[in-house]
Amino acid sequence: MINFCTTPDGVCIAYATAGRGPPLLRVGGWMTHLERDWDSPVWRHWLRELTRDHTLGRFDIRGSGLSDHQVPGQGVEAWVQDLEAVANALGWRRFPLFGICQGGAVAAAYAARYPERVSHLILYNAYSNGAYTAGVSKDKADEARALERLIDVGWGRRSGAFREVFARLMSPREAGEQVTWWEQLQRLTAEPDDAVRLWRGFHELDIRSQLQRIEAPTLVAHVKGDRMVPFEAGRSLAAQIHGARFLPLDGENHILQLSDSGWPVLVAELRQFLAGMSAETSWLPPGFDALTHRERTMLDAIARGLTNSEMAREFSIAPKTVRNHVSNIGGKLAASSRSELIVKAREAGFGHS
Repeated sequence: MINFCTTPDGVCIAYATAGRGPPLLRVGGWMTHLERDWDSPVWRHWLRELTRDHTLGRFDIRGSGLSDHQVPGQGVEAWVQDLEAVANALGWRRFPLFGICQGGAVAAAYAARYPERVSHLILYNAYSNGAYTAGVSKDKADEARALERLIDVGWGRRSGAFREVFARLMSPREAGEQVTWWEQLQRLTAEPDDAVRLWRGFHELDIRSQLQRIEAPTLVAHVKGDRMVPFEAGRSLAAQIHGARFLPLDGENHILQLSDSGWPVLVAELRQFLAGMSAETSWLPPGFDALTHRERTMLDAIARGLTNSEMAREFSIAPKTVRNHVSNIGGKLAASSRSELIVKAREAGFGHS
């Protein structure tokens, strides 16, 4: 069933859920369509896997799919609004985020801004900054601008060079059925001017300054032979997120297919990562589930009797940062003193490691 919600700036966003189990919110970027993705030779095995043990939420960002088209605002701030509107409409208080490609930057920016809502973060073939940002080589910027021009003149045509170029960037090993599907999806998901605005926004995004604020456990997975987002971009992204785990995947397709040797590796790692999320949060009593992963780690240290100075040394952070964490934790758990906080934490099972 497809539903709709409205962002603060008045854009109508289409979203849907499928499956049963704990929530999992997927953030896509480039060309999604809620009605057509289940029939897609590119996406159907992904959707089957992501709904196997979870209630999967997904949505079409502004300018694409079943969401409003011809909208002027395209960029990380607008896409975070789309994500926030969907999360609120679903009524999900705390959930894992799965960001794919450009959607990875949106998911990471949301996790940095709302750490209390994101339990775990998965970033697949994602990047921290596009080709039109500072520090990117002229060659990469020129290549992105050349593709932008191709999008402008060739988007959605039934034949032509752009269709072949784009399809082979996305699926170099899956030429037949997938080339046809990419071509059909181009015409279904966005008009040429919307596609140009999206492409430009994807390459203007820059979330590097926000990555250090991410507190959720993070898995960064990247296909070694990806031609759309270079492997080095994924490795760089993982290096900028504290404690992130990097997972290299064998393959060449931007969206891994059943024939790619990296697909079963990704599936196994996702199941383990998300199972860890379920185990971590299932035992938490009311109130404690509102704590971020970092706050739960800090609370465990408090329950073990560590002072603020000792915690600052253990976590390699400033004493002022420790004080802020302790104050936030106390506020969420309605503890009026440190001793009360310690008692509540130990009763909930913290401090026994």
